[in-house]
Amino acid sequence: MLRVGTRGSRLAVAQTQLVASALTKRTGIETEIVRVTTHGDVNRASLATLGGTGVFATELRDALRAGECDLVVHSLKDLPTAPAPGLTIAAYPRRVDARDALCSAGGADGPGLDALPHGAKVGTGSPRRIAQLLEQRPDLEIRDIRGNVGTRLAFVTSGELDAVVLACAGLERLGNTEVISERLPLDRFPTAPGQGCLAVEAREGDEVPGVAELDDLAARAAVLAERGVLATLEAGCSAPVAATGRLADGTLAVWASVYAGDGSRRLSAAGTAPLPEGAPPSQIANELASAVAAELLDQGAAALLA
Repeated sequence: MLRVGTRGSRLAVAQTQLVASALTKRTGIETEIVRVTTHGDVNRASLATLGGTGVFATELRDALRAGECDLVVHSLKDLPTAPAPGLTIAAYPRRVDARDALCSAGGADGPGLDALPHGAKVGTGSPRRIAQLLEQRPDLEIRDIRGNVGTRLAFVTSGELDAVVLACAGLERLGNTEVISERLPLDRFPTAPGQGCLAVEAREGDEVPGVAELDDLAARAAVLAERGVLATLEAGCSAPVAATGRLADGTLAVWASVYAGDGSRRLSAAGTAPLPEGAPPSQIANELASAVAAELLDQGAAALLA
């Protein structure tokens, strides 16, 4: 029996069940889902106030170190970039849609961002999303919201808000894509480093059956580059920083942006590096991320993140 730890939300359990089912299919070993309550689950303050770093991960990692579970599954975008002593990310499974979703009244038939009325009320708890929305639509009234997917969508169905912004990945894993009015394009709305990707974490030295086979090279290379930018900028996972990585045809590319909180300023940088077949991606991804982050710092990113 493999015990797989997760936060207790419906989305967290659903995505953990995907990992657990894949492990059972590969190994024949049954799994047990272990629900763990994190600080971010019980503290309803805004993400900007909480600071973001580790609020959805610390208790899961404590449970893993204590032997209460054999693995834990995280939404990668919620993980701090600093290594966790005694633990390792054993697999980055294949990534799903990394884009953000605008969910307005009417769902799939509802208005997209550009069609929302002047002064529309849009909800999100993410400083990055707030900055991006205001950059594109400074007339919007942004409401800072927290809660699970159902709670956030209820703000729209009740008429309290005109729209909310959620991750496409979470809605896909919940089978709830009919609420998506627009998938916001990555060229206008690059997303949080690691968004759309899960992280399967284990204790260092443990070889948990089937986990290595879940790892996807393209996902690993892309998210290491994205998160490397965040780490070099010394920004937390709730900072107004966006990064998009992609591995294609032997080339790793990453684009990154840093925003003023009110959307009045945006700094961007990009870079590419060859990733030969069979080469481990970590060093190349880190070097590429460092170069892109250095360019952002040269442009004045530190002042925006202060």
